[in-house]
Amino acid sequence: MESPMQMFKKIFNLTLAVIGVPVNLTAILVLLRGKCGLSSCSIRYMLAMASGDLMCILIEIGLRQLRFSYYPQSFLKLTPVCSVVRALENAAVDLSVWFTVMFTVDRFVAICSHKLKVTYCTNKTAVTVLATTTILLCLKNVPVYFTLQHRKLIDNVPWGCYVKKDYFTDPRWRGFAAFSIALTPMFPIALILILNAMIFRRILMGSRSRNSFKGQNKGDKQIDPEIESRRTAIILLFSISISFIILWSLYVLYLLHVIRPLLDVRDYYKFVAVAYMLRNLSCCTNTFIYAVTQPKFREELKRILKYPFTSITAYID
Repeated sequence: MESPMQMFKKIFNLTLAVIGVPVNLTAILVLLRGKCGLSSCSIRYMLAMASGDLMCILIEIGLRQLRFSYYPQSFLKLTPVCSVVRALENAAVDLSVWFTVMFTVDRFVAICSHKLKVTYCTNKTAVTVLATTTILLCLKNVPVYFTLQHRKLIDNVPWGCYVKKDYFTDPRWRGFAAFSIALTPMFPIALILILNAMIFRRILMGSRSRNSFKGQNKGDKQIDPEIESRRTAIILLFSISISFIILWSLYVLYLLHVIRPLLDVRDYYKFVAVAYMLRNLSCCTNTFIYAVTQPKFREELKRILKYPFTSITAYID
């Protein structure tokens, strides 16, 4: 009989898959229209983030988590297949995280370096950065395929995926594991925190200098148009960064083994399950952040949601 935690985890993963796929697809459709009030360079990074989140949901939730609950004896349990799925899952998580980092770097350059902005914040650079990141992270996860072995043989067909014992003892595999943890999510979280702190510092310094140059009188509430034009993009960046760090925080504690000595086996299992669920939840939050912080995104979203009904109404008329 399933425990309450297992039942909750199953319902959560199913709900996440049902909601996450259409939500990210809708975000991709809205962003492809290019009418969100953001630069085309930023839209490319946001498209990459939405695509990475969609891959995480399809692979991590659809092909891995839900397999144990709804189709445990499918072909996905074949050792070669589940090994490929595991490698793709790690690659999808890496891409989702590092696309967020690339978006943060782009906004950092746009706000803090006007000279570099001219050459870096372009569509060509965005495509190059995203393509290079995708290729390198996919290559980095190729060794994951070779860390797994079959659990049993049935008619000489390997079934199941079991981590090889050498993975925990061989210095090369242990080095690869440490490198993987540092690459995702330790270094990205540190980089996002540093870049956002520098952006915030730049904004404060810019606001003070602009106020001093303008020589505003007391009681003058004139709004600076340049600051107002940046405000929406900055709020978007900070919202995405804060959401990412909060939802990944428990998973980071799990990777660092900080909580394990403090909990018994049952409570630790619950903690790990919640950490994974929050990490996977981060694949669905960006679209809601876009809708809350971007008025033009909301307008385009409403048009897309209304389109089927207006088309039917027009056809009937």
